Amino acid sequence: MTTADNDAVEGVVDTVEASLGRVVTSAVEAIWDQVPAYAACTAPELRSDVTVHVEAIFRALLTSVRLGRPARREDFPPTETQAGRRVRQGISLSDFLHAFRVAQLTLWETLLEMGGEDPDSRDAALALVGQVMRVIEVGSSLAAEAYLTAQQHDLAESDRVRRDLLEDLLAARDISAGPKQALLRAVGLEADARLVVLSATPVLTPAGGSAQQTLQDVVATLRRLVPRGFAVARQDEVVGVAPAQTGGTAAFTQTLGHLLPELRRQGLSVGISTHHAGLGKIPEAYAEACAAREGLGNEAGVIALPLVSSLDYLFLRHGDTARRLIRPDISRFVTEDLVNGSNLVATFLEYVASDLNARTTAQRLHVHPNTAYYRLERIAERTGCDLRRFADVLEILVAVRLLGGRRGRTHGL
Repeated sequence: MTTADNDAVEGVVDTVEASLGRVVTSAVEAIWDQVPAYAACTAPELRSDVTVHVEAIFRALLTSVRLGRPARREDFPPTETQAGRRVRQGISLSDFLHAFRVAQLTLWETLLEMGGEDPDSRDAALALVGQVMRVIEVGSSLAAEAYLTAQQHDLAESDRVRRDLLEDLLAARDISAGPKQALLRAVGLEADARLVVLSATPVLTPAGGSAQQTLQDVVATLRRLVPRGFAVARQDEVVGVAPAQTGGTAAFTQTLGHLLPELRRQGLSVGISTHHAGLGKIPEAYAEACAAREGLGNEAGVIALPLVSSLDYLFLRHGDTARRLIRPDISRFVTEDLVNGSNLVATFLEYVASDLNARTTAQRLHVHPNTAYYRLERIAERTGCDLRRFADVLEILVAVRLLGGRRGRTHGL
């Protein structure tokens, strides 16, 4: 480049530098016009932050031109700080980089404009295109790295706050101020909120995966599908706390219906508590969720207590003693029939659901009434019970519940 060319470039740079404030303002306005996420952001400090960052990037270009060298990473000292702020302001990485490019394009258009009609000045402005491209390349790479680093740090800090919050809630400790209280408000868990607690543990680890990775996947699933509340990977389980939905059982069933495919795919044993009122009830709700989950044994499935009858809940708390109290002939009948296809057990359960009406049972099973009567007689013979007596029916029902297993079962759905 000749001395005359250098002088022309210096002239363009001087012109830009003299009106840098106006150029920065134009770039910021362009970002707000072209990147909707910035206009939609409610963070009051966003515009001033962006102004500081844009000016620093423009000065990096001017510095590299004046020194006759390519832009360097150290020319962008504010980028790391600004990337962290965008993470906390809710600006995505793609929008952050889009804004970066919009600002550079604005600067490039300004350089061409300042070149004017003078051929030397315009050629000088065009000669800067390489410098502008290098600033975009170096600055964008640095911005992306800084953003991802800040995002990981923010996620780690957020997870730490969630874990600490959960431990405080389970220990019934007071949470009156600070980031934990802010998190509770953000996820819709006020002090007197109605809520449910979920406890999940992996019982089937996906091929090529690990139990810990499964837990992280569960946390991600809950955060995606349940927008309110929070979930934490805690030792060998995931614990979730969420506000109870308005709309009662129907709304709860609908939400659970969205979750079930993912929970099943991840091979989980899941327990969900009944509805409780107030943060102080979380220890009790957590105990319920664990009891429901433990009712599945080592089998995958979901037990949601809001959809379970009180009788079924009592069966969840049985223990080995209750199994030993089952009469031998009833125990033998249930165990053998389950092994042989559960035909008689299924008929018995339909008989109970039909209020001990054999004809209704036949209709529900789509069999002839004589077939239903024959099956019921076989059950009575093998158990020594009278199926017209409630006490005998209840004894068989308890045995079926305790011995029947819960493989893949989702209670209430």
